[in-house]
Amino acid sequence: MLDPVWLRTFLTVAETRSFTRAAQRLGLRQSTVSQHVRKLEDATAQQLLLRDTHSVELTPDGEAMIGFAGTILDDIERALAYFTGPELRGRVRFGASEDFVVGPLPEILREFRRLHPLVDLELTVDLSGVLYEKLRGGELDLVLGKKRAGDETGSPLWTDPLVWVGREGFTPEPGQPVPLIAYPPPSITRARALESLRDNGKPWRIVCTSGSLNGLRAAALAGLGVAVFARSLVPAGLAELPPGHGLPDPGEVQFQLSTRAATGPTAALSEAIRAEAGRLHG
Repeated sequence: MLDPVWLRTFLTVAETRSFTRAAQRLGLRQSTVSQHVRKLEDATAQQLLLRDTHSVELTPDGEAMIGFAGTILDDIERALAYFTGPELRGRVRFGASEDFVVGPLPEILREFRRLHPLVDLELTVDLSGVLYEKLRGGELDLVLGKKRAGDETGSPLWTDPLVWVGREGFTPEPGQPVPLIAYPPPSITRARALESLRDNGKPWRIVCTSGSLNGLRAAALAGLGVAVFARSLVPAGLAELPPGHGLPDPGEVQFQLSTRAATGPTAALSEAIRAEAGRLHG
């Protein structure tokens, strides 16, 4: 099987002639882009790209794959348009946590809008806890966010381990309170970080609180402290603390789609996101 995610990644690398630029355009890690291309080459049993530290070139089989990949992706889009219907109308009030908005989600939403131009899409970006409150209050129709692992109130997409993250080379000082960088309540990652520290008798101090992912990233890059993120969504420039850091395991988090009524355009957007879930967590 030729996974359309691999094909889309390959076409982006072929167009940009760079794994780095392809990763930036797709909102993926460079290692994920390399993995997608490698899986496509394994599936076809052919080398599609010639790459070294300075350049990326297409092999003859790679040139042929451009045509096949474009045709396959076009056929998939036509099939989706046929079965979901371009006449789909209505409004979707969609909420997503910021972790996704800085990644490939905007491209997925752009593709959805192209397939369903008559659907009005309203996007709300906030903490997962806030989004679920808005969903319960009837202010949103569909939410893509985090929940504690094992919470079955929504439709699970995947489960990810939570990890301690900081600037490359940063380690907490032994014997000192853990300097914590966190979202404000009702952040799930904040709650899990504090619970794990409290349960293990680790003192802490909040050195930065920000409702913005970029704010947390900036504080961590400045070396102010450590934060907890899902392993698949660690912000660029930050790194998981190496083994032996002495901090307790913050557990796992579940990513899921939650809706009040999965009908019409809401159901169509839910299925589009579910079909591209592999792109969202690389």
